[in-house]
Amino acid sequence: MSITLKWGRERLQIPLPSLDTKLSIFRQTLSEHTHLPPDSFKLIHAGAVMKDDNAPLSAYKLQSGNTLLLLDSKPVASPSPAPAAASKPPKTEASTIQAIQAELASVRGTLEPSVDAFLRTPTLDAEHTRLGELLLQALLRLDALNIDSTWVDARRERKGAVRAVQGVLDRLDKGWREARAQVQTQQNGAVPQR
Repeated sequence: MSITLKWGRERLQIPLPSLDTKLSIFRQTLSEHTHLPPDSFKLIHAGAVMKDDNAPLSAYKLQSGNTLLLLDSKPVASPSPAPAAASKPPKTEASTIQAIQAELASVRGTLEPSVDAFLRTPTLDAEHTRLGELLLQALLRLDALNIDSTWVDARRERKGAVRAVQGVLDRLDKGWREARAQVQTQQNGAVPQR
């Protein structure tokens, strides 16, 4: 029994430990595979960030064959000051919801159409990588929003936005894998014409 760990462009098959294993122990196992410190990455499953290190894996409804997304939660700092100013937490629940909706609208307005166009003719590795990285950055920006624990609507909005962005990323990766498999099948099964 194993799960797929998506980490940037990497796809790792990781053995799924017992479901009563605490998340902190599982993080340590993933740390050994990725060589990242256990507290330096976030795990996302089914659109939700796995945060409680004391919770057993069963609390996250992990099953064999599931996919986890690993995001480095300590990205390299950008040299421009603009992103730092943009990362200040919004002051109200309404402004937080607006920030979430703006990020999702940006993904739907620019990245999703680019993904759709790419999937019609998926030929360039570089474009797949670029789109995947941009979607991962959108997920990080959504996760970086500081949401008060009493803001139920904002939390629900962010969860929905994370699921939507993750869905676009999953669709991109699935379409890319299928296109590559089709090319390999054609190359392996092609008979020279005379």
